[in-house]
Amino acid sequence: MRTIKVLIVDDSELIRQLLSQIINSAEDMEVIGVAVDPYDAREKIKQLNPDVLTLDIEMPKMDGISFLRNLMKLRPMPVVMISTLTEKGAPATLEALDLGAVDYLPKPKTDQIHGLQEYALDIIDKVRAAASANIYTLERMQNARANIPIAREKEAPYGFSPGRIIAVGASTGGTEAIKEVLLGMPVNCPPLVLSQHIPPVFSATYADRMNRLCDISVFEAKDDMKLESGCAYLAPGDYHLKIIKKGSAYFTKLDQSEPVNRHRPAVDVMFDSVLDAAATKAVGILLTGMGKDGADSLLRMREAGCNTIAQDQETSVVWGMPGAAVAIGAAVDVLPLEKIFSKALSYCSNR
Repeated sequence: MRTIKVLIVDDSELIRQLLSQIINSAEDMEVIGVAVDPYDAREKIKQLNPDVLTLDIEMPKMDGISFLRNLMKLRPMPVVMISTLTEKGAPATLEALDLGAVDYLPKPKTDQIHGLQEYALDIIDKVRAAASANIYTLERMQNARANIPIAREKEAPYGFSPGRIIAVGASTGGTEAIKEVLLGMPVNCPPLVLSQHIPPVFSATYADRMNRLCDISVFEAKDDMKLESGCAYLAPGDYHLKIIKKGSAYFTKLDQSEPVNRHRPAVDVMFDSVLDAAATKAVGILLTGMGKDGADSLLRMREAGCNTIAQDQETSVVWGMPGAAVAIGAAVDVLPLEKIFSKALSYCSNR
């Protein structure tokens, strides 16, 4: 079994020690070095050739975002950001994902012993997923929109069948993958519902960011919102997003029932509710992410007669969730990211 070599970059000695202890406890990974700032990190990367970097955002001499921007231009590699989970910290973390970071983790609270075991599992899972991340895709994030513009229509010149819903699930790498899907949506598209594994503080910031970037309107879902065309509804962090039907209209329903696949929101919960509400009028899309959340429910959608799409391996940052769906035959189509939005729209059109 190959050992994953990890370099920790953080100016806090306590955090470096805690992360080192957690990562070294996993049989398949080893901390090969620590760096106290980006300049130290630059030299350690050359010397030690790590497989994965954990990177603090707020550091002396150079902040983590500036360092990441330079790193992804000169030596793309899997990076997991260590972020402060606050409203102030959310935009910087989302910028890091936009620059090509694979994932992010909250700063560990060293004074809270309870919960550290779950935190340790998250660190190990995310570092392991980062080690398997598709470096081509990380580089592509830097170049695609500048060099390969998405073919977009402000408003589709055709209509869509009534009652259609597009449901999208994602995890690791998903904030950028969802963005590409949303950027391709015309203002008259069917409503979209989105479940991305994301913490509570980040979901509102992410929805607001997407709303500013996209032609369609993007909301963090609230309870009992009516789904409208030209709109997307993102599950808030720590809430499952379900869709229910009242008459001929669809509405959101939020709940905090138990996590599914260790996640809340869970893609499986959303897909199953969309299938119950919309039946074959639903289109299911499963994007990049670690684990298998959404795979079983995507299969249930396909077996019920829905059109289902999984992102292909080449364009996924981590081909866990879509790969699990493909393995069990849940996807009608397996497509590169840039072709997913147009295929979903074609399934919904009344042409």
